[in-house]
Amino acid sequence: MSLPPSSRRAFLSASAIAATGAVLPQIAAASTAAPRPQPTTPRAALAAVLAGNKRFAGGHARGPHRSAQRRLSQAKGQTPWIAILGCADSRVVPELLFDTGMGDVFDARVAGNVVNDHVIGSLEFGIEHYAIPLLLVLGHERCGAVSAAVDAIDAPAGGPAPSPGIASLVESIRPAVDAVKGRKGDRVELAVDENVRRSAAAVVERSALLTELVEAKKLAVRGARYDLDTGLVRLVHVGD
Repeated sequence: MSLPPSSRRAFLSASAIAATGAVLPQIAAASTAAPRPQPTTPRAALAAVLAGNKRFAGGHARGPHRSAQRRLSQAKGQTPWIAILGCADSRVVPELLFDTGMGDVFDARVAGNVVNDHVIGSLEFGIEHYAIPLLLVLGHERCGAVSAAVDAIDAPAGGPAPSPGIASLVESIRPAVDAVKGRKGDRVELAVDENVRRSAAAVVERSALLTELVEAKKLAVRGARYDLDTGLVRLVHVGD
């Protein structure tokens, strides 16, 4: 039996109201639910970022902590629970790769994720001030800075010299490139991993503060690399 137009409109309106009434309590419950406690141990922080990366790579990112409410709360004071020394590459954005949001990540980003005094000072400040339990040194596939270092090493003598800034960057990465000479595999990708290891070691060796926190087991330093094609992050062993 078909309903007259006026009856159909009334039926559809009633159905929409009923559906809205069923959904609104769920939305309200989600918005008022207590936020999940942020990680306070190295193990919990590492598990959280790896789980977030799995969501990101699988196309199921939640995009947390990006609301106006979050912005206002963080304006009063940030609450990072992980520090990341990563590359300046525009495709390697920690908050996206690890499905985190505003106020979660204390970032130090520089081409080639290299270590210098300013980087160390930045990390020392964030890690000590906010009691951050995990420092992740993050390299990535096909890193342009590492490629530039390889090209500079292979360049014939007498060629055009890079700018002083780029030359300094290349020299910071050169030890990693030299270390993988003769190994089987893609030279750039091998050097990316080696550069992560060396940066992770250097940031602790050059900082008495971070060394003290690591020895007290209040901080863990881990290495990782991001695959541009798959979106996945895998850990890189950086020593004991």
